[in-house]
Amino acid sequence: MSATPKRFTLVAGEASGDLLGAGLIDALRERFPGAQFAGIGGPRMVAAGLDAWYPADKLSVMGLVEVLRHLPELLAIRRSVARRTIAYHPDAFIGIDAPDFNLGLERRLKRAGIRTVHYVSPSVWAWREKRAAKIGRSADRVLCLFPMEPPIYARHGVDARFVGHPLADTFALDPDHAAARSALGLPADVPVLAILPGSRLGEIARLGADFLGAARLLAREVPHLHVVAPMANAACRSAFEALLHAETPDPQSPIPCFRVLDGRAHEATLAADAVLLASGTAALEAMLAKRPMVVAYRIAPMTYRIVKGLGLLKVERYALPNVLAGRDLVPELMQDACTPAALAEALQPSLQAHNIDPALLAEYRRLHLELRRDASHSAAAAIADLVGGEPADAASGEPPAHDLPERG
Repeated sequence: MSATPKRFTLVAGEASGDLLGAGLIDALRERFPGAQFAGIGGPRMVAAGLDAWYPADKLSVMGLVEVLRHLPELLAIRRSVARRTIAYHPDAFIGIDAPDFNLGLERRLKRAGIRTVHYVSPSVWAWREKRAAKIGRSADRVLCLFPMEPPIYARHGVDARFVGHPLADTFALDPDHAAARSALGLPADVPVLAILPGSRLGEIARLGADFLGAARLLAREVPHLHVVAPMANAACRSAFEALLHAETPDPQSPIPCFRVLDGRAHEATLAADAVLLASGTAALEAMLAKRPMVVAYRIAPMTYRIVKGLGLLKVERYALPNVLAGRDLVPELMQDACTPAALAEALQPSLQAHNIDPALLAEYRRLHLELRRDASHSAAAAIADLVGGEPADAASGEPPAHDLPERG
């Protein structure tokens, strides 16, 4: 008699979650041939075999006003998914990121006796560490992308496993910078600065003018400088170009070679001699691309005073390369320190050197290898361990035995 196929419910709400979910479905099917998958996902998860009860874009709501407008529908969807999951009786429910939607759903399902997994830990290492205990009340197991996260959960009695970061799997250990320049039509022998002021309109508003100011200062000092500015979407491009056109710079200091790009942040980062970016995942991508960088960020002054005053912000380092290394690898210019002059001063040595420091490159490679665990297969192994499959490689903290493909 053949064994009953495994069943899994998955819920992902954004493009990044859809990508994670598709990889996870493929890896789980390798372990459990004939496994069935249902829930909420995007086109990649559907193509991988998900029976989509709702499309992922139903959960992709940004901004307080938008959330309030859609709240009744979101709550109705969550109730529906809970009922259908209980009726489906999966071997595990897997919430992929989207903590505002998934953690409450996981908590209800866990109380109903369904095993629950939360894939992608919120940033408990950065602020509000006590959230770890609350997450543990929702998830039987948390799958973490960074190695410093499981010890935090352990302090709160929560089962968490480091499975590696999917971006570390997709970046080659030795990226082809020349190919990226060629793809963007950039000369091979000129200094290139990439500026990435963020993927949200608020970040563009707070950082865009300072980033442009730094680029103008650098154009005076670095001959033949080319600047590329990839924008996450049309709204960000419009907001950034409004700042660009509103500037009234000294006519003696234009940026003769300045291009705003639609997307293509990956290629722009690989092509650059230095990257100026907003703190966040972009810093991790620049590290994996093996590029020098300067990381900047600014939030509303009152918000900053509140989170610092209440002790909600737990870190002194903000840029992911510095957090992962436990020391200062790349410059961080936060709040009042984020000025055009300071940004330009920090970037200029890398642009003039036209090469990355060998010691920094070696540390980047070390961190890349630490994160490179074949995240989809490691996550599937940790889930298989929870539901009674073969032992999980991730539980031992060792990389999976099979080799990872080299991808640029």
